[in-house]
Parts: sequence; C-alpha cells; structure tokens
Amino acid sequence: MKTAVITGGASGIGRALARELSLRGVAVTVADLDETAGRQVAAECGLAFAPLDVCDAAAVAELYGRVMREHGRLDFVFNNAGIAIGGAAEELTLAHWEKAVDVNLRGVVHGVHAAYPIMLEQGSGHIVNTASLAGLVPAPFMLPYTTTKHAVVGLSLALRAEAAPRGVRVSVVCPGFTDTPLLDHANPGLPETALGNRAREAAVRTQGRLYPVEALARDVLRGVARNRALIVAPASGRAAWRGMRLSPAAAVRAATLAVRRLRVSGPDKSDK
Repeated sequence: MKTAVITGGASGIGRALARELSLRGVAVTVADLDETAGRQVAAECGLAFAPLDVCDAAAVAELYGRVMREHGRLDFVFNNAGIAIGGAAEELTLAHWEKAVDVNLRGVVHGVHAAYPIMLEQGSGHIVNTASLAGLVPAPFMLPYTTTKHAVVGLSLALRAEAAPRGVRVSVVCPGFTDTPLLDHANPGLPETALGNRAREAAVRTQGRLYPVEALARDVLRGVARNRALIVAPASGRAAWRGMRLSPAAAVRAATLAVRRLRVSGPDKSDK
C-alpha cells in the first residue's frame, strides 16, 4: 500500500486530497495545526492524523520519518499548508510578511528538507508542493502571499531538475481562486486590512467563479500520475499563465486594470 502525508489536511485542498487519496487506497496521514478538524477528516476517511505546525522543522522531520518507519516507505508528500494574506501594500505590516514567509515558504522548505533525503534513500517518491496561480502571474493586493508562492514555484522546478536523475519526482500545484475556507480567513491572527476582510468577494470579482476544491483535487492527482512539473487549474488559470508567458507586459497591464476595478468597488472611494 502506498503512503502519503498531507500538511494542511484538515480543510480546503488538503482535505479534498485526503478524501480522494483514501478512495484510491492510499494510507494517508492528515497533518494539521487544527487538531479538531484534522481528527474529524481522518475519522471520516479512515485515515491517520498527526498534529503538526509546519513552522516547526523538527516536528515536520519527526512526522515524515515516523511515517517512513511505520510503513516502510514514503511515496507522496503534499506540502500543502498555507495561509492567505490580503491587503494593499501600504496596509501591510512586517508581521504580514513574516507570517507569510514562515508558513507558506518555510513550511514547504521544512517539508522538502525532511522528505527528500528519505526519498533519495528509497530511490523513489513524489513531492507535491502547493503554490498558486499567484506564483506564476502578477497578483496584486496580496504581495506577501504572491512573493512566497513565486518562491515555492522556483524551489519546486529547480528541485525537480536536481531530483529527476535520482528517481524522485517533484510537482508544484498552481490553482486559481478555489472555493476553500482560506478566503474567509485571510490574515489570520494579523492586523485587518480592507481587502483582507472581503477576500472572497475580491476573488469572485477577479475570476468570476471559484473553482470547486473537489475538482482541483482530481486535477492534482491526475497531474501527479502524469508527473507534471506544473499543475495549473482551472482553464482560466491556464489561460492567464499562457498570457503571462506570451507577454509579461500585457499581463501586468491586465493586473493594473484589475487593481482599478477592485479599488473602485472597495469601501474607500475617496480618491476616485
């Protein structure tokens, strides 16, 4: 039986992945800081649960090593835990930046640092890092989030090239706005911002329709099965990514138009 660890597995993308993998007979360990929700997901799907703060490198290494020892293999690691940060650049404090880096970037680094040596030793395995479409295109009003997701994309693609000759696979997931609780809990434990308080509304205005998380989970596992380097969904996200590659300047102009629309629709219209 194949094994998997999913961080941030208590809700959103992680929860959908856990359910889909359980249906495919994979022994999944759901890991999350939220013990109540995490245990509920594990119980619903007949999976294992482990409390985990991805900011704690030693705890991440201990968990991945324990799964390896208990099962004799570590086939998939989904470094998926993340937080949403939203707000205009002038509203953001250093705390917004620091927490985004700690969770969204360091959390992935800790997962890679723990899983990669295990997979090298066994000569196989697949590391799947969750980034975002914001890691591929200009994504204003969430600069710390955008910055960390670009970093996760770069980390993943570089590691993929390094790992391929050693039998280890690496993919990075770059979804557009997906219908998850993340949009309702932007800036967790941080100073509020005008846009952060209406992240879901802004996402709908930008994308038009939020992508169902269950559909994304199937997209991700299809991409993993095909060993895709970049897993981008939905179709509108792939179109935006294609536009960015064809003309970065045009992509920035499109993002500028989106900024103007969001500012006009926001609570502060005094400068218009």
